[in-house]
Amino acid sequence: MSVFPKISLRLEVENYLKAGFMNKEILSALGKQEAERRFETLLHNLSHPPSFTTVRVNTHLASVQHVKNLLFDELQKQFNGLSFPVLQHPDLQDVLLIPVIGPRKNIKQQPCEVIVGAQCGSAVLRGAHVYVPGIVSASKFMKGGDDVSVYSDIKGKCKKGAKEFDGTKIFLGNGISELSRKEIFSGLPELKGVGVRMTEPVYLSPSFDNVLPSYLFLQNLPSAVVSHVLDPQPGEKILDLCAAPGGKTTHIAALMHDQGEVIALDKISKKVEKIKQNALLLGLNSIRAFCFDGTKALKLDMVKDTDGEPPFLPESFDRILLDAPCSGMGQRPNMACTWTLKEVMSYQPLQRKLFTVAVELLKPGGVLVYSTCTVTLAENEEQVAWALEAFPGLQLQHQDPQVGGEGMLGAGLSPEQLKRLQRFDPSAMRSLDRDIGSLRDASIEDLVWLANKDCIGFFIARFVKCKSTQ
Repeated sequence: MSVFPKISLRLEVENYLKAGFMNKEILSALGKQEAERRFETLLHNLSHPPSFTTVRVNTHLASVQHVKNLLFDELQKQFNGLSFPVLQHPDLQDVLLIPVIGPRKNIKQQPCEVIVGAQCGSAVLRGAHVYVPGIVSASKFMKGGDDVSVYSDIKGKCKKGAKEFDGTKIFLGNGISELSRKEIFSGLPELKGVGVRMTEPVYLSPSFDNVLPSYLFLQNLPSAVVSHVLDPQPGEKILDLCAAPGGKTTHIAALMHDQGEVIALDKISKKVEKIKQNALLLGLNSIRAFCFDGTKALKLDMVKDTDGEPPFLPESFDRILLDAPCSGMGQRPNMACTWTLKEVMSYQPLQRKLFTVAVELLKPGGVLVYSTCTVTLAENEEQVAWALEAFPGLQLQHQDPQVGGEGMLGAGLSPEQLKRLQRFDPSAMRSLDRDIGSLRDASIEDLVWLANKDCIGFFIARFVKCKSTQ
């Protein structure tokens, strides 16, 4: 049962999404009533967190079993001896699953209130504490050590430093303030630590703040699937075209046993530094990260390559991952999106530019994996249909492992082509209340099935380049 309202979208964006999820092919296959039910389920599920927190083990430094044992001990400390199961995913051996408990509905709300921004609120729902930069407002009498209730200002209407807020706010749970209101809003820019330590969150989810940082990488389940689908091999030269913050980049390097070369590009310098920091933290030496615009990564003059730096000569890479910039409409929890339709629709042309560069940079026989964290037809199945028509030398391949569902109807792809895609669809099932008792009664198979179904919205396509484009 939903505890939050469905995701708040501009009407033009909601209608655009609805048109995609109720296109002619879907209506013909499911009927109008079932298509409408699935779309409403999508909108409600997007505002709630997935059923599981997923972490990837850095197998370059430690075994999965060793890290699993360490994590189990850590969770017992976090939850005062409460025994949380830590499951190893059967199809993704380096992925651990930790169930999320909630929503918990009997939490008594406190008179002292802290209002946080929507992004901070989403992080709290996934196990984070409240950090000072995320705090927008606090009650005028709040002191350090006070019991406080935390709310998310999902529409961004609360003024920074306000002493009270009567607008739309969603209850996230209770915590203990680490600082007084005066300290939080003192104007000192160096205040970046925890502002409220959550003690009774609506969704009980582990915090991974500085937990086994060299051994674990917090990563949504479909994001971990992508690198396995790419299937990198030791000694290969691989390009991660839009790489920040480096979760997939470091996963690729670990799967290659850190043997070979992984080139990571991003056009924002701070994000490139984050990739380098993550590579260093995880002990991976095969990664080279560059601040560079992926749309310009193809070297147009056929002179000698310049020491492996971008731009690159055509057909330079064995495998390429294009985890494309996208509208992000599959991210969860997301209670409100203020984007205009123009913004949502702006990604398809950019994705096609990047895809064209990727095809040119890929060696004949090489593998190209395209992925997004959105649910729109235009950025997913329509892009596959476009790519197969625009590049006759590309062939759509089956994926291994196949964890998500098949592609969505509506882009004119054949049933066989749809089966070769992976779409992780938040409308696939209704949200359920989860408590410790229900976890103890469930089989491991049922829990893994739930983790596969109730995750963020995501899309994966795998292509092979059958012949040269030169």
